[in-house]
Amino acid sequence: MSTLASRPSWTNRELAAELQVTERTVRRDIAGLRDLGYSIQSDPDPWGGYRLGGGTSLPPLPLDDDEALAVVVALQEAALSGLLGHDRAAFTALAKLQRLLPPRMAARLEGFLGIVVHTPRVAEEPVTPAVLLTLATACRAREALRITYRDRRENLTSREVAPWQLVRTRNRWYLVALDNSKHEWRTFRADRVIEAQLTGRLANLVEPPDAARMVSEMLLAEYPFYATVQAEIDFGRAQRLVPPGAGSLEPDGAERTLITFGGHSLEEIAVRVLQLGTRVRIIEPVELKGALHAWMGTVIADGPES
Repeated sequence: MSTLASRPSWTNRELAAELQVTERTVRRDIAGLRDLGYSIQSDPDPWGGYRLGGGTSLPPLPLDDDEALAVVVALQEAALSGLLGHDRAAFTALAKLQRLLPPRMAARLEGFLGIVVHTPRVAEEPVTPAVLLTLATACRAREALRITYRDRRENLTSREVAPWQLVRTRNRWYLVALDNSKHEWRTFRADRVIEAQLTGRLANLVEPPDAARMVSEMLLAEYPFYATVQAEIDFGRAQRLVPPGAGSLEPDGAERTLITFGGHSLEEIAVRVLQLGTRVRIIEPVELKGALHAWMGTVIADGPES
């Protein structure tokens, strides 16, 4: 099965040579796979070409050790993160997979899971799996969507959008799409999409933006306080140190980066600046210097009196 899935199509002769069996054995095995529920299509030619197709039900899936480990880890992350809302589906799928594993593979996975510890996560509004799947399908197929959306004021609106990409950050999913009614690019929180329907019409994507950057800038714009510093680190390291949505970055030569942080207070921004672990020059506002000194004074205890 893994051999058949490794290429778009195989002739009967190619499969026989690859598997080192007879062509008759290939035809028999193909029939057996079809009996198991796999959709395997045949080309009407003398060489008997085969290719995998989509089926109406989910057949058994052959996985090697590394693939099984990847699936188990992904299922456990989905179950514990709450990203899809219905954690039960991830837990039951994980239990089914573990029951079906051969002893050797099960022991390896049990050893891995036994040493992994998960820290508590901040609960977020869950995303309905059916909605998330519809959004992803529309993005991939470039198909226009009709969505019912609940804004931050709890108002419900219906709109048609041209979906571009899904972005996951801060334990949330965001849809970047062109709002056809306003003719502008918008970001939509997926957990606020009450209903999503495919329209069957091709989405008209006009100059699609950098989706990840757009979401990051949207999150940054929600803060009431801002500060810009020049950090003595290169742009690549700055990207690793500044979480998405916490600040915007701009290269300033080969060894420096301009970083604009957002926060709920200058004290919060001061903490983020200190977390860079490098020398910085304050561009604006000058009050950030006082916030840095104040924060340092609260965490550094006085030495023993002489």
